[in-house]
Amino acid sequence: MGAVFNIQYSSQSKGYIPTPSLSVSLFLRMKLQCWYFVLLSCLLQCLSAHNDFFTSIGQMTDLLYTEKDLVTSLKDYIKAEENKLQQVKQWADKLDSLTRTATQDPEGFLGHPVNAFKLMKRLNTEWGDLESLVLRDTTDGFISNLTIQRQYFPTDEDQTGAAKALLRLQDTYRLDANTISTGDLPGVTYKSSMTVEDCYELGKIAYSDVDYYHTELWMAQALRQLDQGEESSIDKVTVLDYLSYAIYQQGEIERALEYTRRLLKQPKKKETIPERKKYEMLCRGEGIKMTPRRQSRLFCRYYDNNRNPQYILAPVKQEDEWDRPYIVRYLDIISSSEIEKVKQLAKPRLRRATISNPVTGVLETASYRISKRRATVHDPQTGKLTTAQYRVSKSAWLTAYEHPVIERINQRIEDLTGLEMDTAEELQVANYGVGGQYEPHFDFGRKDEPDAFKELGTGNRIATWLFYMSDVSAGGATVFPDVGAAVWPRKGTAVFWYNLFASGEGDYSTRHAACPVLVGNKWVSNKWIHERGQEWRRPCGLKETE
Repeated sequence: MGAVFNIQYSSQSKGYIPTPSLSVSLFLRMKLQCWYFVLLSCLLQCLSAHNDFFTSIGQMTDLLYTEKDLVTSLKDYIKAEENKLQQVKQWADKLDSLTRTATQDPEGFLGHPVNAFKLMKRLNTEWGDLESLVLRDTTDGFISNLTIQRQYFPTDEDQTGAAKALLRLQDTYRLDANTISTGDLPGVTYKSSMTVEDCYELGKIAYSDVDYYHTELWMAQALRQLDQGEESSIDKVTVLDYLSYAIYQQGEIERALEYTRRLLKQPKKKETIPERKKYEMLCRGEGIKMTPRRQSRLFCRYYDNNRNPQYILAPVKQEDEWDRPYIVRYLDIISSSEIEKVKQLAKPRLRRATISNPVTGVLETASYRISKRRATVHDPQTGKLTTAQYRVSKSAWLTAYEHPVIERINQRIEDLTGLEMDTAEELQVANYGVGGQYEPHFDFGRKDEPDAFKELGTGNRIATWLFYMSDVSAGGATVFPDVGAAVWPRKGTAVFWYNLFASGEGDYSTRHAACPVLVGNKWVSNKWIHERGQEWRRPCGLKETE
């Protein structure tokens, strides 16, 4: 999304049912002990790498920031665990009262068909949901026991059978859905009501059996309880969808239309779009668009970088592409003859492109394997295949010493950005093949990658400069899925953005990708600029996101 050019452009034993006797505090203490050893291990690793910290206050200050990061991570973990344990506690409290009542007279309790159905539903479905909630800790006795005992739990067939029994009783004794749902059955001792989820489940089972009569009855009951204000994870749109279709299948077109109209009036829930889908949408020119108000703040200008001597008489054309993160494009910034020389130098050296290993931070050629549209790389530490930054291209590295054109390009980048190039990586030239792409990734090293770019000794990647050395007939955009930006290739231009805030913290909104080339041949070259040497050129900010 570029701007129009003008001068001034601005995430047991069999049958045993656990109760609240499960100690939540004990469970939390066990978790905290694990975290304690993880944190201690991290600190010991730091100390083993630098066992003479006491000799330098300067080095010791690094430990304070390390500890601060660990404490922040620990607090996030505790909050997540407390939320999870609160859900477990609420579930246990609810079941405690029920199971104590039920086990006093099991046969009498299960003599109520609703109780029998709900028991089948809980053990077949809801306990499985609870297991999924806490399954991360497989060493915990409760979870291990629950996992073992699940083999004795009711099956889908049991749950369906109990549901059909309820429907059969409903027909035989001419009971309406509301009577069954509220538990007002004759001769009942242990009254039990049904939730929206229970009613919905009965309706779904009837629907699967092509029984549209009972589908209507129970979806209507679910809708009635939702209208009365009962809170539920089932939304009205879903219920209305089943209800209108079931009525339509029974030949009542007008009533079906009434419910369909009501369905269309329901407010739509805002869905979280997966990154992969956002990435592909942006590649097609779809997806998030900048609001007119934000777009009005983008400008084009003639730019001389604070009257740099090289550009006072011949300033370059600079165009705002996006505001957050701030992405600018430079027009006519590399000539056709320079492009041809760069390509000529790069072609004999083109090799399979590298990625930054997420564990070691070292640049390496990835071994790719396609599985369900995802790429994998071999993790040298674990020996396992892990999700990769899937990259289909070949690249070469060019140094300033081998040709005056490369030296001149490096100097141009320094003059326009004001950043030191001596600590930057060499100019990387990339050519994308058929369907060539680079899936969403960060250019900078994150906190969970402490050794990223360590071998270079120049700090993190502070900024990225990207030349477009060819036009692309279709596809090939550079997209930023988190913010919805799409930058399209235009030969002779370059785009620039900062990967780090002035504080040194990473800007996670700069996560980006190179879209597959649909038609054409895509040539780019980029310069990754590092932190060292920029101390006076880009002073540190006082705020984290400054």
